[in-house]
Amino acid sequence: MRARGAHRDPNVLRWLAGFTLSGVGDNVYYIALSWAAVQSGTPVQAGLVTVAGALPRAVLMLGGGVLADRYGARRVVLGSTGVRCALVLSAAVLLFFARPGLWVLGAVAVLFGVVDAAFLPAAGALPALIAPPGEFGRVQGLRGLSTRLANVLGGPLGGVGVAVGGTAGAFGAAALLIGVSWPVLGAVRVRAGVEADPRGRV
Repeated sequence: MRARGAHRDPNVLRWLAGFTLSGVGDNVYYIALSWAAVQSGTPVQAGLVTVAGALPRAVLMLGGGVLADRYGARRVVLGSTGVRCALVLSAAVLLFFARPGLWVLGAVAVLFGVVDAAFLPAAGALPALIAPPGEFGRVQGLRGLSTRLANVLGGPLGGVGVAVGGTAGAFGAAALLIGVSWPVLGAVRVRAGVEADPRGRV
């Protein structure tokens, strides 16, 4: 019997939907963060906030890969997605009730960058763990398509969020998208025997 193609595999499609929702949420978050930083300071200071989020992500990415190897990529994806959602939602609530200074936005950016350093390597490892036999290349292609779609949709949605609900609304939209991705990604199952986890967990 011929194996089902990746584009028809329900498990792969669940992963694709969750990964895309998460990616769109990330892009909306970056728009919201940049806008909030510009509103709270100068363009140079806003740039520093952005850098504050990018540095820990770049520096700690290798450690994130170690976490994925040790605890399982699926577990790390779900845990980091939950933390990212909580961080962005906290920022939305804070911005709704107050006008926090740049240091608060910088702290959110740093924490998000740290968690992203765990999420990205784990998310990158998932295609190999869910791809049907002989379909890894196609799953990787779907991942690239998802990333491009998230980049295309995230900017406009972030702009709409800022225009309609201000920075708090944009952060809230990002938290919603990331939050919805959590149960979708939670429904993804790793193929038996493909993930090297000394504890036997996936």
